[in-house]
Amino acid sequence: MSTKKTSTKGVSRAGRLLGLGAERFMPAPQLVAVADGLVVTTTSAEAWFVLSGANTDLMPEEAQDLEQDAAALAMSKSLAGYECHLKILWSQLDGELYRVEAQEMFSAGDVDAFADMWANRLDGLDLPQRHLLLGVKIAERSTAANATVKDAASSALGLRHTGLPKNELAQLDAAARRLERRLEATPWRAKIAPAELLAWAISRESYRPQPAPPNLPVISGASLVRLTQSRAIPHSDHVELLDARGQTSAWVSLLAMPTFPEQLYTPGEQEWLRCLSEIRYTHASGEEMLVCPEASLRLSVWRKGAAIKSVDKVRQSAKEQRRSAAESSAGETLAETEETENVMENLRQRMSRDSMTLLEDHPRLLVASTESLEDLRARCDAVIAHYAGLSIDVLVAADEQREMWLESQVGDMLRVADLGHIRETDALAASMWWGGSEAGDDEGPIAGLLTGTTPGVVRFDITAGSARGDATTTAFLGRSGRGKTTSMELATLTAAMRGAFALMLGFKGDEVGLIRAGRYLGLNSHHVTCGTETPGVADLFRVLPRGEAALQVVSQMLITLPERMRVQGVETHLLRAANTIGEHADPASWRVVELLEQDEHELARDAGQALAELARTQLGAPVLGRPRDGASPLRPEQGLWLVQVPGLTMPQAGTTPADMTMNERVSLALMRGLIAYALNTASRADLRNLPKVISVPEVHVLTGTDDGRRFLDLVARMGRALDTSLAIDSQDPHSLLGLDGVLEAITTVFGFEQSTKVQQDALAELLRLPVGDASRALIHGVGKTARGVIRHGHCIVRDRFDRVATMQWDAPSWELLRALSTNPKDQAEDVEADEKARAQEQLDTESEGPQDDAEDGTAGSEAAA
Repeated sequence: MSTKKTSTKGVSRAGRLLGLGAERFMPAPQLVAVADGLVVTTTSAEAWFVLSGANTDLMPEEAQDLEQDAAALAMSKSLAGYECHLKILWSQLDGELYRVEAQEMFSAGDVDAFADMWANRLDGLDLPQRHLLLGVKIAERSTAANATVKDAASSALGLRHTGLPKNELAQLDAAARRLERRLEATPWRAKIAPAELLAWAISRESYRPQPAPPNLPVISGASLVRLTQSRAIPHSDHVELLDARGQTSAWVSLLAMPTFPEQLYTPGEQEWLRCLSEIRYTHASGEEMLVCPEASLRLSVWRKGAAIKSVDKVRQSAKEQRRSAAESSAGETLAETEETENVMENLRQRMSRDSMTLLEDHPRLLVASTESLEDLRARCDAVIAHYAGLSIDVLVAADEQREMWLESQVGDMLRVADLGHIRETDALAASMWWGGSEAGDDEGPIAGLLTGTTPGVVRFDITAGSARGDATTTAFLGRSGRGKTTSMELATLTAAMRGAFALMLGFKGDEVGLIRAGRYLGLNSHHVTCGTETPGVADLFRVLPRGEAALQVVSQMLITLPERMRVQGVETHLLRAANTIGEHADPASWRVVELLEQDEHELARDAGQALAELARTQLGAPVLGRPRDGASPLRPEQGLWLVQVPGLTMPQAGTTPADMTMNERVSLALMRGLIAYALNTASRADLRNLPKVISVPEVHVLTGTDDGRRFLDLVARMGRALDTSLAIDSQDPHSLLGLDGVLEAITTVFGFEQSTKVQQDALAELLRLPVGDASRALIHGVGKTARGVIRHGHCIVRDRFDRVATMQWDAPSWELLRALSTNPKDQAEDVEADEKARAQEQLDTESEGPQDDAEDGTAGSEAAA
């Protein structure tokens, strides 16, 4: 053991004389255990956290400045005195993993087919996903030299302890949890990293197919060995990684960043860690592809006292040099010396006055290729050229590849200490490593793709609000023809695939694609078109419980009758008839009409005759008509429901019944029937545990009436208690600003293109963007490319965390998207195709009949013969 210590000291002395540290020559620390938030090696214990990204792409400049200041303050307050390791990693979205997720998320329809669609879509996109990890050393277990000696002695004696005492694990876990509480309040919203994520981050460095980490609280022993086994051959400008058969699986180059400009201008292009996702190179195939270099940055934030002491030391040295020069015969002072003294004096004042301090960091970039060494070098050249454009020097660390590759590993140490920088915390915060594009939930169905500076997917579940104990309303807002209704249909379909009761009230008439898509996905789909061919489908006696129906039927009938009858007291006759029919074995509104027509009182007979005539109209039949065999009634059962109401003409809010036209009165009565159906289904005790969605396209049809506003307000306010989510789609965001109940319940907004200033400002307010020219330009241009081509489904999203980003709604297959089309031409082609298919099916049936008879006759003849 003493020989080993002596040799280590000798190497250390020789290394220091040559400008090298002993850490360069140390073997890699051995991993002892991996647990939630902890990586323990023979030399130290580190707490590891997952950092959340911030959506800085659409932040106003003032907000970005505040975000940067908050990050600098967090480093000064929460990380001072700690040795930290920041890693920015990328992973490809794996279709197979999402296929497994889909089996757990979806429970209705053809789940396997839906999962296959998304898996194939994700594999085709080949989309990278960013992971931000921060490691903080919280305990020193042994020096590197002692650990090396112990490992060698244990191996020689055949004794190797790979476990971790429970009491030590408990102490480390408590320390990590304490640090988590401090980092939760930072702009990064740090959380303890799961053991599975840490195991993935460790094993992925070998570029070997590794077994899945065990689902245990602590990974140690043989399981940890399997995760960390690898073989690497260092070369002068790269590291070659080998698989289990000795074949090259990847080439990795480590790049150092030795020089930065004196000033960085942010927000902007010089956010040198945020811009990792923007670097592209020309592939051998000629296609422009993302490089996605990874970052490994070891840093140590100085405590303020030590930082001030260091600054004072430099200032005092410069001061002494200036005095010495002044006392010399020349009497001249170098300008650099005076500048250094002034800079250090200003820096000390800032550190004493503000919360700013200093840190030492060692940034490294990792560029990898699994194709060829030539491809790796093309990627490296692209990275170097990109940073050269930002006035930042980046170079391949020649003859330092082994040391830097080991240094980048989770649980290792700083090895190349002479390529670091001492700077203010503001300077590192200016890199905005957590910035870019972030939106959506951490888990759940995939809704679309981020289109900002950071690639990724947007996960969104329209039914998740009540499960979180949150509000439950989602708004799809924008001008016609930009994809908002199709996007809402996709969200409604996904909810139905998750086993929800999904109801869409269609006032436009172009929503039939929802049912086509539902049947395409094997969902239990129902299409109800209110008209003369579907009499009685919205009859409140069939929709509401028996005890509640009579009064609601009377209220519905009163709306449709002329003002003179209401003045004459027809309400009493209606109530008497409704109560009588309410006791019938099969109560129905048409029975009330028949009973009124036979009443001895003239006013009652007149009312019955008027209602009977209304029952023959397009809007009156669904409410008052006698049901026909085969007509699809509204039923409160699980599945996908589309209820369309063509020709609806609603009165303006505040219009008295006397001032309404007959068309408006009947339309209002029909809408009340549909609203009653929706509310009754949402509040049914037997469906209380079933997630429910009520989607309303063109919601301005409802916001223009008192009944509609009350309905929206009620569903929005009570949605969480009833496990009912509300989705609204409107071309008029301004009409929502007066609906306080709806506004309070909105958790997510998808804002599509708007053209007028009033609507743009209203949408900006709902997206929580600053109202002004910049937001108006953003909203006006979000639905088009630079050449003016319409981008259907492209929008601005504000998620439940109030993060704002641009995204593109996506469907897992072209066939599904085509089925959802609201384009009149596409729908006409679909109708024509359906008619041809039915005609062909009928011809086939007719042609098969005689043929079968002939075959039967032939067979009979043969038998007789």
